[in-house]
Amino acid sequence: METLRRQFDALWDWLGLKKLGGDPDVREARVFFVVVTLALGGSAILAVNSIPALRAPARLIPFVTLMVLHIALYWLSPAFMLSPRRAVGYLGLQAVLVFIITLFPRDLSMILSLYPALLGIAVGMQREKRRIVTVVIVWLCLATLNLILVLGFAVLPTWLVFAPPLTFFVVIYVVLYLRQVEARDHARVLLRDLEAAHRELADYAARVEDLTLAAERQRMARELHDTLAQGVAGLILQLEAADSHLTQGRAERAQSIVQQAMARARATLADARHAIDDLRAVPSAVDPEDALRHEARRFTDATGIPCALDFALAGSLPEATAEHLLRIVAEGLTNIARHAQAAHAWVNVAESDDGMTIEVGDDGVGFDPTVAFDQPGHYGLLGMRERARLAGGVLTVESAPGAGTRVKIMLDGYQWSSEALGRGQWTGTDSSRGRS
Repeated sequence: METLRRQFDALWDWLGLKKLGGDPDVREARVFFVVVTLALGGSAILAVNSIPALRAPARLIPFVTLMVLHIALYWLSPAFMLSPRRAVGYLGLQAVLVFIITLFPRDLSMILSLYPALLGIAVGMQREKRRIVTVVIVWLCLATLNLILVLGFAVLPTWLVFAPPLTFFVVIYVVLYLRQVEARDHARVLLRDLEAAHRELADYAARVEDLTLAAERQRMARELHDTLAQGVAGLILQLEAADSHLTQGRAERAQSIVQQAMARARATLADARHAIDDLRAVPSAVDPEDALRHEARRFTDATGIPCALDFALAGSLPEATAEHLLRIVAEGLTNIARHAQAAHAWVNVAESDDGMTIEVGDDGVGFDPTVAFDQPGHYGLLGMRERARLAGGVLTVESAPGAGTRVKIMLDGYQWSSEALGRGQWTGTDSSRGRS
């Protein structure tokens, strides 16, 4: 018994029915097979009851056997659709069975039952119009020949009346069914594509969320550095200057610097609040040149180092560009005050045919950029580089021990629109090195 079961499974697998078992089209086609089974089984029973000669065992047994085999082959038809050669062999076998079966009852009703089902399965196995036409012609010729051989030419007029509408009905029904199947398959493919696209969009949204969070963390780090850290560093410089004046007995000068420090503390607090509220630190109504001159004066008052400003821009700057510009300059002057030991400092903002250049320089002690690169805990140059990138520019640092320092930001092609600021890319070679 086990051997027989294994052989049956092997035959089932060879026919391809295991793979087809889960096909939804095959499952829906079973409805057609049930209808065919009921129709052909009912026709066979009626033929046996109405034709006494057919009830003789010599004719009944082969008739029933062939009918069972014929109906069983309908249920196995999906396995023969896997290749054109199988389909041709299957249709040939079914045609021979139909031809032989009709020889037993020799009845017109039996012929009209067997051939329409055969035509339906034959058309259903085709996908091209030319092949469907060929199948219909072959079927008509075979059915007409079978009819003449079984019942003679006397029944030919009746057949010519029934054949056209019967053929038309069967072909239209099968073609419409096939179109429905194709539409469903297409919808199923589209659904799979949509599900795949949905998964890709979900993955993309997750990546965008991660990038947005990373960008927001970087923005918050810049804002904290450029408001609190930078403001506190400036306050320390001013308080040190005031302490120095007090030590030397210049109380009025020390009081003036303390008052400036108080104003600086209030401005730092306002900037921190603006950062928390996600507001721009520089309103659009503020002139960038005036803001830079104020920054240079505050630097000179706090450090005593003269700071020259050369601002040569013919056009106006958008608010976001002005903010990046002021933050970069403020950080550069803070670095000079803390590290440079300079006698002079300068800020140059100039335009040319290639774009805009911002330079913050000093004649101080300088440093070795290759040694001072990415020092832990120092984020000034990193923030300057990020702001330059957001503005669509490139940050470079030129310095050497004893030769001063020049920090340059080059904005190529005037990337000054509000849209461009959000898309600014870090291009060129990043040679930023050193202090924060």
